[in-house]
Amino acid sequence: MTEISKAKRDGFSSKFGVIAAAAGSAIGLGNIWKFPYIAGENGGGAFLIIYLVFIVLIGLPVMMSEFIIGRKAQQNVFGAFRSLSKTGFWRIIGVMGVLAAFFILSFYGTVAGWTIEYIYLAISDSFAGKDATEITTMFSDFSTSTFKPLALQLIFMGITAFIVLRGIKKGIEKYTKILMPLLLLIIIYLDITALSLDGGMDGLKFLFQPDFSKITPKCIIDALGHSFFTLSLGMGVLVTYASYFKSDINLTKTSINVAAADTIIALLAGIAIFPVVFAFNTEPGVGPGLVFVSLPNIFELIPGGYIFSIFFFLLLALAALTSSISILEVVVAYLSEETKMSRKKATLLSALAISITGALATLSMGVLSDFKIFDKNIFDIFDYLASNVLLPLGGMLISLFVGWVLKRSIIEDELSNYGTNKIVSIKIFIFLVRYLAPISILIVFLHGVGIIKL
Repeated sequence: MTEISKAKRDGFSSKFGVIAAAAGSAIGLGNIWKFPYIAGENGGGAFLIIYLVFIVLIGLPVMMSEFIIGRKAQQNVFGAFRSLSKTGFWRIIGVMGVLAAFFILSFYGTVAGWTIEYIYLAISDSFAGKDATEITTMFSDFSTSTFKPLALQLIFMGITAFIVLRGIKKGIEKYTKILMPLLLLIIIYLDITALSLDGGMDGLKFLFQPDFSKITPKCIIDALGHSFFTLSLGMGVLVTYASYFKSDINLTKTSINVAAADTIIALLAGIAIFPVVFAFNTEPGVGPGLVFVSLPNIFELIPGGYIFSIFFFLLLALAALTSSISILEVVVAYLSEETKMSRKKATLLSALAISITGALATLSMGVLSDFKIFDKNIFDIFDYLASNVLLPLGGMLISLFVGWVLKRSIIEDELSNYGTNKIVSIKIFIFLVRYLAPISILIVFLHGVGIIKL
């Protein structure tokens, strides 16, 4: 890519826009839907400490690596590795990133569609007077039906495509600047309400008071895996976003800010959920059903639970949207830059293709539930390929590329903004991306595909 063509690329216009967009990509359903139940399954406070350690030692270095690659190359994830590597092998990281983004958004749209349905159910007070069994049946009947989940998934993809179609400044940056503060205000309201409940402080003790007897190999591997996946690492999102960064963006500070924002939102989600769970003697480790089955039943018992439930599912939908636009941008940037396709055409084509495969994931809960490969339906296959194969392999190869292949002068130039910022310790960063990060991610990969059992 020539310098002239680089100059014509769209980009973020402000540092707040960079933080809002990058944090929005990391803050998604994983923070509000997945983190609470994983923490619940692994004993709360002890899991949290291990998780935070891995965020610092694994998550931050890999995020900084992706930012270095993206800003230096000023290209989409495939083009970045093509331009920065002398051999064709490393281009596979770009291919894996685009594929991971494609598969993730295919099944992510399914769950995002559920959040839209639950906003409607909350507004229409459909949970009123129903017990846990009836709410479980509601979720089962809805998720296995054909028309409504499919229609809601397509609506969500349409909203995502609309924002991405408008570009970086006028689309992604503009809307994440609105969505992220709104998301924060909603979750703070939920926290205040949850903490006012009788017995709610027991939930805080569970989340923040570590019981080290709860630490198991599963707890460690779950903390390691979630610390990596929650930051949107390994799928090309951060490489793509960093390609739109201006030269004055401090990559180290931005990485810290994004990781901090992601972690804070996850903790705030835990503060909103665990006091509610403990106030009504619900098991905190009930799994994915915590959000769509257990909590709607509990909301009915909370003073002001009607408003609480509306804001909670609105929060889920907003978190899903801030992540989905970043994931779609990976595919759009690849198509528009590698095929010289217009942004409009690339966005519409990407959204259409993802919606078609996403429809298969949505329908695999119902009419296509009998179609299975290795005892996994289509939704689970997409999830498995992305989460267990493409993301960890992509993250591991990114670490190795920056640690062993990329010139040290490039790393120093990007982290210091060509000498204008002080680098705390380049040696520690190099050690982490050369050894600790790839070895740790390799363990996650081997465990995820079943080669090793912990």
